[in-house]
Amino acid sequence: MDHDRNAPPLNPLPVIVWVLALPLIAVELLVSLAEAGLVGGASGIGWRLQAVERFAMFPSVLRQQVEAGGHPYVDLLRLVSYPLVHGSVTHAVFALVILLALGKMVGENFRWWGVVVVVLAATVAGALVYGLAIPAQRVPLIGAYPPVYGLIGAFTYLMWTNPGLVGGNKYRAFSMIGVLLTLQLVFGVVFGADWTWVAEVTGFLAGFLTSFIASPGGFRQLLALIRQR
Repeated sequence: MDHDRNAPPLNPLPVIVWVLALPLIAVELLVSLAEAGLVGGASGIGWRLQAVERFAMFPSVLRQQVEAGGHPYVDLLRLVSYPLVHGSVTHAVFALVILLALGKMVGENFRWWGVVVVVLAATVAGALVYGLAIPAQRVPLIGAYPPVYGLIGAFTYLMWTNPGLVGGNKYRAFSMIGVLLTLQLVFGVVFGADWTWVAEVTGFLAGFLTSFIASPGGFRQLLALIRQR
């Protein structure tokens, strides 16, 4: 069997995927080193908590902004900054692995700006629904899972619009999100559920729907779908 000696050891990722992933990696690496006592000294132990306080989306803050017409505007950045910080190394690693894997598949089919649109839409939509739709919710939203679910939505769109990828049955494209939601249900029953799944499902829906515009030829497919109705 012939092997390409010049082939890279890892499949190359689209540049936009690295642009999205590297800030997450940098933040998690920094707080992990601080927790290990390698940087930041004694105060470094609390850097993860400080990162949560600085970057997380707090539902109470969001509700106050709605009442105040968006003030203070700087806190609106929390709608897009919360994916930077995670609860633990494991929490971050799982998100990054899925981000890199799905980012590669979506990034190879979407233009770079399309990937950005999908991720941004899923991030903001997930935060808004999580912060506003659940009464008395106080637990802050952190982690890259809503935008990752947005990429799952975009990947589902690719399979849904290319039935050949799913054996001719386009509805099999939704099997991934079905499996993930089932696993979340099982884990919720066993370990206790929280409301972050609301942000994740919202991210999936935002990613899927945004793909009709963000994907190459997606707008034409949307018009064709409307005409069929």
